[in-house]
Order: sequence, then structure tokens, then C-alpha cells
Amino acid sequence: MNSEFLEFRDISKSFGAIRAVAGVSLGLKKGEFFSLLGPSGCGKTTMLRLAAGFEEPDAGRVFLDGRDITDLPPDKRKVNTIFQSYALFPHMTVRDNIAFGLAIAKRPKREIRAEVGRMLELIRMGDQAGKKPDQLSGGQKQRVAVARALINKPDVLLLDEPLAALDLKLRQKMLIELDLIHDEVGITFLYVTHDQAEAMSLSDRIAVMDGGRIEQVGTPAEIYESPRTSFVAAFIGDTNFLEGRIFDCPDRDYCRIAIPGLPEVVSFNDRAIQPGQPTYLSIRPEKVHISHERPETEARRNLLPAVVEDVIYLGSNTKYWVRAGSYRIQVLRQHARYFLDEQPIRWKDPCWIWWHADDGFMLDHFRKADESLLAVPPQRVGD
Repeated sequence: MNSEFLEFRDISKSFGAIRAVAGVSLGLKKGEFFSLLGPSGCGKTTMLRLAAGFEEPDAGRVFLDGRDITDLPPDKRKVNTIFQSYALFPHMTVRDNIAFGLAIAKRPKREIRAEVGRMLELIRMGDQAGKKPDQLSGGQKQRVAVARALINKPDVLLLDEPLAALDLKLRQKMLIELDLIHDEVGITFLYVTHDQAEAMSLSDRIAVMDGGRIEQVGTPAEIYESPRTSFVAAFIGDTNFLEGRIFDCPDRDYCRIAIPGLPEVVSFNDRAIQPGQPTYLSIRPEKVHISHERPETEARRNLLPAVVEDVIYLGSNTKYWVRAGSYRIQVLRQHARYFLDEQPIRWKDPCWIWWHADDGFMLDHFRKADESLLAVPPQRVGD
């Protein structure tokens, strides 16, 4: 039995010479908060429009709850869409905007009043029901748009960059609002965004897209901690890439890597890459430790001498860029505890950096488009 609720099967879509979606197969579970994440032009909005019925695929089919909906017009699909622009009717009150779908369907007035009341309670705007859109804040307009979409009880709610027009603080607040609303109504959300923080904080699972294809599907933790491609590793958060060749695997789980100009490095080998093969090691900045003093040697601790090239103090943490061999490596040091008499690490200081073998992840290939990420030239960010 197929457990997928909304399913794309081998979907392709081109606009002239541009192939927006290239043979994508993807399934969403019922009640899931699922995000399509990627840069502009990656195909994520085209996928959403194919689900909504605003576009027809050149090849492939779209299924909802086991039913082929590929040829159905938008108004015959049990999906609703929320756009970045909100698309509220300016001459209508909040109450009438929310009620619009049920009014068009000519539902009984008593039912409309009850459902609108329920939606107003859900978005906590009962005291704003008589206002018009130009009297509302951006966040309030977004909540009204959500309520108007949900009142028709769709099987899937499609959200196309819904927070892009909001400022940072309001966007952070609306992330919490959307998460609470999803938990309350329990329907499937398909969320399109280029903002990794939005996707990571909201989603049960994420599909990272680039060039019309899916690079990886997984939970936020899987995407961040174990990226499958160089694009995903670089697009989701910050990372350091080191290029080398495996020369020994003393046991099945760990390998020793030779990196030109650096001491040998040990890494967990979840890709079963064999000795003699090239590899690309990615280490997140927060996994790397830094100090003036050389730490004790420990099994599976990778230790490199370095020189500090840039320091940025950010209150809760400090970012360092250090030079180790030909590599410029970023280190993120959290300020869990701060000592005023501690000797700070400054620009041009010699230092030591280290990370555990379990904290790096290996890639067996590196996309040509991402090769510039391997070695960042020195650049002064600040004194």
C-alpha cells in the first residue's frame, strides 16, 4: 500500500529552452509539514504550481490521496495556495475575506458564521474581524490569508514564499504562528522557500532542489548533519571543505585521509569510500575548536596548527577565519561561559584547531559548480 499522500511521479516541466523540473519523483505523507528548499530558479515554485494545477507537466503525473489529479483544474483539487502577496480583497473586512470561499460555495449562513468564528479563534484575530486589509500589519494579513485558505478544509495547503515580504522579527514570529497552526489543523503543508532557516525550523522533512532536480530529501537534522552532495553541504549553513585522498581504512568505520599541506586527518566513513579514492571532507564551523594552547592528543581527534586571519565578535559567539596550509577555515566559538581574564585569540595569532572524526562527513564527488568552495582566498573582513 502506498503511504504517500501527495505524490509527484517522474515530473518534468520546461518553459521554452529552460527545464524547470527534470524528472522529479517525490512523496509527502499525510499531515506532514514538508518544505521545498533551494535557490531562485531551482524549480521549487514550479513544483508547487504543478500541485496546485496552475501548470501542466510535460511528463509525469501528480497524485493526491491515491487519485490522479494531473488533469484536474485548480478549482477541482482539494488544495489551496497562499502567496507572498497575500491576495486579500481590499474592500472586504477580515471576516468577509475569510468567509469568501464558503460564500462562493453558497454554504448556509449559520455554517459560515461558525466556521469563520473558528478560524478567527485559530489565528487569534477575533477583535480584528471588522477591519480591512489596509488596517492590518503584514503578519496579520498573512494570518488572514492562512485562515481564508484553511476554511475550505483542503487536503493540502501550498505556501509559496509566504513570509518573504515580512521583516526579520515579524518573519520569526510568523514561523511560530505557522507551526502552531499546522499542529492545530493537522493537514499536509507544502512550503516553498529559499530561506534555509525557515525550512529547518518548520519542516518535518525537506527536499533540497537545484537545477530542477532534488539533491536530497530528509529531516532537518539529516540534511544538516549528513548532506549527500557538495551543493547541500554548502547551501545548508556554513561549512569547510578539505580535498584529499583516502590512504588507509584501519577499520570499517574510519579512514585516514591525506590532504596536501596538512597533517593526516581521520574521518568517519559512512560512504564506504575505499583506499586510493579521492574524497572531499566537510566540517561545520561549530564543530571546530580553537585555542592558543595545543590540546592533548586523543584518538580520532584531528589537530591542525593555524594562524588567525580574521575575528568577528558577535556577542553570543565569535567567528574566526584561520589559515591552515592552503586552506582558510571558519571556526564558530559559542560563548557558553566567558572569563574576563581569559587571553583572547586575536588577528595574526598562532593557534590550534581540532575536531573529532565523527564531526566531519565525507563526499565521494564534488560538483564542478561548487569547486570554488574548496579554497577561499584570504580576505580581511575586519580588524
